[in-house]
Amino acid sequence: MTKVAHSFLELVKRSQLVEEDQLQEFLTQFREKHGGELPERSEAFAEALVEADLLTNWQAEKLLAGKHRGFMLGKYKLLGQLGKGGMSTVYLAEHILMRARRAIKVLPRDRVKDSTYLERFRLEARAAAKLDDPNIVRAYDIDHEGETHFIVMEYVEGQDLHQLVKEKGFLKFETAADYIAQVSRGLDHAHGAGLVHRDIKPANCLLDRNGVVKLLDMGLARIIDDTASLTIDNNENVLGTADYLSPEQALNSHSADTRADIYSLGCTFYFLLTGHPPYAEGSISERLMKHQIETAPSILKDRPDVPPILLHICEKMMLKKPEERYQTAGEVATRLTDWLADQGQDVGESSKKSGSGSGSGVGSGIFRRFADSISRTSGDSGSAIRQDVLDPSTVGQGQSSTELDQQELELAPLEEEALEEEEVTVSSAESSTDNLTSSIETLSDEPRKSLIEEAFEKQEAEVAVKQRFQTQPGEVNPLRPPGYAGPSYGPPAWVYVLGGLGVMLVLGFIVYLVLEN
Repeated sequence: MTKVAHSFLELVKRSQLVEEDQLQEFLTQFREKHGGELPERSEAFAEALVEADLLTNWQAEKLLAGKHRGFMLGKYKLLGQLGKGGMSTVYLAEHILMRARRAIKVLPRDRVKDSTYLERFRLEARAAAKLDDPNIVRAYDIDHEGETHFIVMEYVEGQDLHQLVKEKGFLKFETAADYIAQVSRGLDHAHGAGLVHRDIKPANCLLDRNGVVKLLDMGLARIIDDTASLTIDNNENVLGTADYLSPEQALNSHSADTRADIYSLGCTFYFLLTGHPPYAEGSISERLMKHQIETAPSILKDRPDVPPILLHICEKMMLKKPEERYQTAGEVATRLTDWLADQGQDVGESSKKSGSGSGSGVGSGIFRRFADSISRTSGDSGSAIRQDVLDPSTVGQGQSSTELDQQELELAPLEEEALEEEEVTVSSAESSTDNLTSSIETLSDEPRKSLIEEAFEKQEAEVAVKQRFQTQPGEVNPLRPPGYAGPSYGPPAWVYVLGGLGVMLVLGFIVYLVLEN
């Protein structure tokens, strides 16, 4: 085994992603299949570990980049990054002992530095954790490791309703009514517990493999009759998405009550029936204004055959004045359940009949559009963390652990861009050796950043650039960033001007001589 492959194996051991006995069994089986030889290239080693379900693609990529710290967060092992937004980063994780998969949402570091934000987050997270309904994504735990604060949530295998409609087009009437009835039931449960969601939209309604729709993300929730809230304390005036935001919530999100959720759910119903939001054209401000003053285009324009009862239910949910809408989500659920019963169908049966809950792209993970790099990992892919590592003597032509320590393999899963630019992962064993060796030799003795730390720093840098561009637009040109050196286009213009004048003088002198003769 080459030096670079052995170095990769050492990173795997130090990452604690694979148990000692599992790794030893893998090495033994690999030797048996390949005539007693181990891979010579680190890429081949990584591919074999992924094929054996001992690593995910995401983990393998980070290890190939020479990074091993930060895969563990509290009691959980990170399997991949599911999504990233301004409010949080979401990871797919596995409980180390129970081996249950969870979605972990990590809060922005700049927010948790604010004690009021953190206090309110904990209060509202505890309230959300009390919700126990099949149509709500469960919040299991809130925890922190150092300055990293996170919430552990139920992981749903499936896809959100926004993605479903974008892939398949508008839904059958029975299917749309079924899904909204399910969300209404979950929403009624949340309202009964004193929570207003305030961000109801198709992307926050998740359809699992069994056809159950679950409401995601109580992160913007407000506790009813509680004057202090997460958003008030942090001066966020407008929450939710413009396409689904109620008129009163756009004006003052802090005073929005349960009926604002009903309006947003009505817009979601409209989207399922037509394939587009009520006001699909215009800028954000124009769409918000339309929610205030314009009646939404009739569903009949897109679906002339829409049942009158469904048309009435959707339109009533979207009335401008809160007092004119349905006053509870439970009432919406009852109306839709009764209509489905008239069609000979129970709530939850649509996906079973159409198969949309288990096939056609649904079973690949709810954050599939964010997770192209995530492969699979077996439930047996490593559980209890071991502090000891494999004896290097059992690994082919390995070096001693002392020699490896001297090579300073203290790397993090996600380093700064400088280390990433070294591109440890390459297409040939020769270049892999050169790059990995170069990366190892240039490491310092300073503590390395973990995955979460690097994600925080990168996000803070992006925010700083955006703020500078907004406050000092004259000083920041995105086409000419600091340190920009434009291409050279030859001599300055005045050289050409003088040259042209010189040519004209010469030609004039020649003409003069000709005329004189």
